[in-house]
Amino acid sequence: MLTKEENDRLTGVGPGTPGGAFLRRYWIPAALSEELPAGGAPIPVRLLGEDLVLFRDETGKPGLLGIHCSHRGADLSYGRIEDGGLRCLYHGWLYDRAGRCLEQPGEPAMRWSHSGGRNSIDSPTSDAQPVLPSSFRERIRHPAYPCIEQAGIIFAYMGPGEPPLFPSYEFLRAPDRHVFATKYLSVCNYVQGNEGNFDPQHLSFLHRIFTSREDFRQAYHAGDVCPTIDPVETNFGLHLYAVRKVRGDEHFVKVRSFIMPSAGAVASRGEAGYNVNWHVPIDDEHHWRYSITFSRTSPIDAETVRRERSGMAENYRLQRNKANRYLQDREEMRTETFIGMGRNFAVHDTFATEGEGPIYDRTVEHLGYTDRGIIVMRKLMLQAIKNVESGIEPLGVAREPAHNHYPDLVAQDDVLSRDVPWRGHWKRQEEREVAGARR
Repeated sequence: MLTKEENDRLTGVGPGTPGGAFLRRYWIPAALSEELPAGGAPIPVRLLGEDLVLFRDETGKPGLLGIHCSHRGADLSYGRIEDGGLRCLYHGWLYDRAGRCLEQPGEPAMRWSHSGGRNSIDSPTSDAQPVLPSSFRERIRHPAYPCIEQAGIIFAYMGPGEPPLFPSYEFLRAPDRHVFATKYLSVCNYVQGNEGNFDPQHLSFLHRIFTSREDFRQAYHAGDVCPTIDPVETNFGLHLYAVRKVRGDEHFVKVRSFIMPSAGAVASRGEAGYNVNWHVPIDDEHHWRYSITFSRTSPIDAETVRRERSGMAENYRLQRNKANRYLQDREEMRTETFIGMGRNFAVHDTFATEGEGPIYDRTVEHLGYTDRGIIVMRKLMLQAIKNVESGIEPLGVAREPAHNHYPDLVAQDDVLSRDVPWRGHWKRQEEREVAGARR
């Protein structure tokens, strides 16, 4: 349970809020690369409560600007890509990716001085005289945020000063064909979306599929609905271990990682890779869940992944949604799935987190043993918010290459003997991976 003040600090994302200041210290996804094809039109983007425009200049590099022209507020998402930037349709002002105003066609090239008497400097009787080249254009600093494109995603840094190093997470350094990203809309605050990643007990119910007996994970989740929960803090967030009894002296151990400020890496591909769910606030009551599939051993078949995640409507919305009650089928509940909403886990998670309301009131909840991961995650986020207020870099932000190193970011599962310490098991694997990478 949190106090109202703590809940507000966590869930507020706009400019000037404690939570918004915290989120702005990180590189965060702004859009999928596929949303902004080469030569395509600019797109409006709402991110952390700010209305922005994303575009590619003529070199193909992405830029993220405030959506309203600094002249008189026209919408730049309708603008023209030309002459090294984005041109406003209203009066032709031109901006580059850094927010510099390159042209003001309606402004005189010179700064003028006159003692009065006439309003028109073009009048032959005017006493106006050119003095110096006009600096008006140079004084314009349009809101602009630096961008980096990686892993099929355009990332932005929306904080003050120089951006930190782009995080060197393994899934963000992978070759293009070894990572696939998509996203979908969630009509709720980003925190409750991300909390679902660190609640391993819900796998025994929310995602239960009766007809997947051949899936050993389904069997293990259903067989032990009260796993041992072990959270361990790291230099990027935390590891969360969930340990279930399976047979004899064996346990099914699953580890997932919380990545500051709002992402979760979850096991899905054995040792070959994992999925990352990155929850990015649109505003206080809406967020995008970026779903990133990473494979370290082989290229990803994007079409296969798309089929596995079927159920997407236009504009990255789910076909099953709150408006149609997620197309819940009571017959399916009796024969196929526990919740009767199909087999797409994204739909299941969206139902659960949207059902809590736009911003969940954490003053009325009753947390138990299986919520240990969520408790630690909230603690880390609240401490990071406090650090930002005190002028201290939050956890997971690196400005020196030596600190931009995360070999223990892991999401995996395995069946282990009871006498095998699960933390040590993955530590040895991490060390092997690091050694292999160095070779």
